[in-house]
This record gives sequence, C-alpha cells and structure tokens, in this order.
Amino acid sequence: MRNSFTAFIHKEILHIIRDPRTMLIALLIPVVQMVLFGFAISMEVNDVEVLAAAPEITPAVEAKVSQIAHNPYITFKGYIATEDVDRAIAANEAMAVVVFSRDYGRSGEAQVVVDASNPVTAQTSAGYLTQILNGTRSASAPGITILYNPQLKSAYNFVPGIMGLIFMLICAMLTSVSIVREKETGTMEILLVSPIRPVMIVIAKMIPYLMLSCIDLALILFISKYALALPLSGSLAALVVTSLVYIILALALGLFVSTIVDTQMAALLVSGMVFIIPVIMLSGMMFPIENMPLPLQWISNIVPARWYIPAMRKIMVEGLGFGYIYPELIVLSLMAIALIAVSVKRFKIRLQ
Repeated sequence: MRNSFTAFIHKEILHIIRDPRTMLIALLIPVVQMVLFGFAISMEVNDVEVLAAAPEITPAVEAKVSQIAHNPYITFKGYIATEDVDRAIAANEAMAVVVFSRDYGRSGEAQVVVDASNPVTAQTSAGYLTQILNGTRSASAPGITILYNPQLKSAYNFVPGIMGLIFMLICAMLTSVSIVREKETGTMEILLVSPIRPVMIVIAKMIPYLMLSCIDLALILFISKYALALPLSGSLAALVVTSLVYIILALALGLFVSTIVDTQMAALLVSGMVFIIPVIMLSGMMFPIENMPLPLQWISNIVPARWYIPAMRKIMVEGLGFGYIYPELIVLSLMAIALIAVSVKRFKIRLQ
C-alpha cells in the first residue's frame, strides 16, 4: 500500500514537471507578482510636482520655496502668476500650487491648491506642503514616531498579501483543476480501481502542490529579504507553521471545489471568482477592513486570507512571534480542520 501511495505521488510530480503551463503558473507568477507589487505598484507619492504663485517674490517667499524645492518628495516646477492657478491645475502642469499672499512672511498666509481627482495623491501632497509651510522640512510632522516601516514602503504592506494570494492560487485553483481534469477525462475511474483508497489518491494529488507551495514560500522570503529589504525579524518558526496551516486550508478549498464542479473551466471560474477576488478585496490586502461597510466586515471573517495576511504582517514587518499571532493561527487551524472534514465527506459521496 505504501509503495502504491508513493508511486501515485511520483506520478503526480512527473505530471506537473512535464506540464510547462503548471510550472509557469506555480513558479514564475509568484516572482512576477513580487516584482510588480514590490517595485512597480506603489502607494507612495515620491514625485509631487508643485508650482508657486505669488503677487511678489519676496525673500520670505523665496525662503519657503527653497524649502519646498529641497524636499525629496517634491519636484518644484517654477513660478506662475496668481491668476493662472486654476489653468495650471486644469492643464495638469502640476499636482499642487502654493499660493502666497502679498504680505506673506509678515501677516499673510499661504494657500495650497491641490488637484483632487486622485484623492490619495491629493491628500498626501497636501500633507507634504502643509507640513513644510508650517515650518517642517521633512515629510513627517514633529512629534510623530513611525514604527516598523519608517520609510512607508508599500512593499511592507503588499508582500504578506501576495503570499495569501499566491498560495490560494496554487493550492486551491491548481489542485481543483487537477482533480477535476481526472474526472473530466475519465481517468478518475481508472485510478479508483487501484488498491489505494480514494481519499489517499486525492492526498497523493495534493502533496506535489504542497511541495510547490513550500518552494514558493522560500522564493518569496528570499526576494522579500534581499530585493525588497523587508526586515523578516520575527519568528521563522511562526512564519512557517502559519503558512503551512494556510496552505493546507487552501488545499482543502481546492478539494471542496472539485466536489461541486465537473469541468476544468468551472473549477477555474469558481476558484477565481469565489476565492481569488475575496483575497484581494476583503482580506485587507489592498483596502483596510475597518473602512468597509459593516456587512462586508462580517463577510471578511470567513475569508481565510483575512486572518493569514495580518499574521504575516506581524511576523515579517513587526518582528513578532507565536505569542502575538495565536488568535489568527487558531482561526486558520479550525477553518482547515472543518473544511478538510466537509471536503473529504463530500468527495466520498461524489465517488459513490
């Protein structure tokens, strides 16, 4: 029995290796996603184009404009006439215009006019300029201490989210497609006449994807540490254990999908629409859960990535260990146990 089980695992490994599409999805896409989210896609505002408008360029105006121009987050574009402020913003000549009053430096004030067509950029740009006008040269206001991510790098936020997305993609989607393909082509009946129990056949099909996920985990950690400069100062044991629980949970989701669909196309649609999109939208990967409507916050509690991603942030960014992630680990473990039990039971029913 053991030799037959090992032979099935070996067969699945060879099948994956000989399928370039599966290898491409499993190994190349994680690297591409890391590069995109880590380098290309950034929530940081590093190049705020600013103009200055003043009825008269006084020494006080020149001094303040010099502070603005020397800020590393700002690109100073020059002076314009006060009556041209609206035209400059409408023509996209700058993201913001600092409008100085005639008696600025004595009793006058300065006004910041910002293009708010992009609210995130507008808010950040206005914050930079307001702090400079209030007498601060840096982008951080005095009295504020930024912990864990002082450079405010987007990669610190995206990398844990990418991990939740990648493991759901590889484990749930590819596993469900692999099992459904056997049913769709009629080879599942051939496998079932073997001396191994059906559940063991399913486990044998899942183990190679578990191995691929472990390789992806190593790749992600390597890129995070040496390319994206994430600290990774937390407990490595906590990171690995939590990731393995999440991977097993994703494998159980793939098995569950295989019990409710009969074609590979249906498996892809269910995995993509029901699993991947919630990971992006409802897990906190892209948008804060606290800002969502209350019903969506309730729904997010049943999304596994909603518990996995915060745990990874605590470990990878904040440098914490088991003592701070045990609530998330308990929830993920209970989800995995419940889903494995339901999926295996449904799979047995479908085979009868």
